[in-house]
Amino acid sequence: MADNIIYEELLKKRDIRPTAMRILILKTMIDSPEMVSILDLENKLETAEKSTIFRTISLFMMHNLAHCIDDGSGSLKYAVCNSECSCSIKELHAHFYCEKCKKTYCMKSIPVPLIPLPDKFTLNNINYVLKGICDKCSK
Repeated sequence: MADNIIYEELLKKRDIRPTAMRILILKTMIDSPEMVSILDLENKLETAEKSTIFRTISLFMMHNLAHCIDDGSGSLKYAVCNSECSCSIKELHAHFYCEKCKKTYCMKSIPVPLIPLPDKFTLNNINYVLKGICDKCSK
């Protein structure tokens, strides 16, 4: 029960009203060592409906509590942002997609390189995915 207070505080810090389902989804995302898809969350949270998970993830993204990446696998992957993140272009980081186990990992220590654009081009997002074999699959 004490753990729930931590998740409630994370939600409140982003102006999200804590509910049992939001806390459960947030906890599941944080506990996952890799990024998760909606299907991953459905499989881990048998009591949650897909529409509830989708709405919750959308809310998290709208309040900069989570970010998503298109890793080329056919489904978006989501991860919880750190407490200082505002999901600005300068804060974006690389992601790694393992071609063997099909998991996607945040590489928070690898910033996305900024590419100079021609005049009057506006950058809204960067999708920087590295692909290969992860450390667990390399063994």
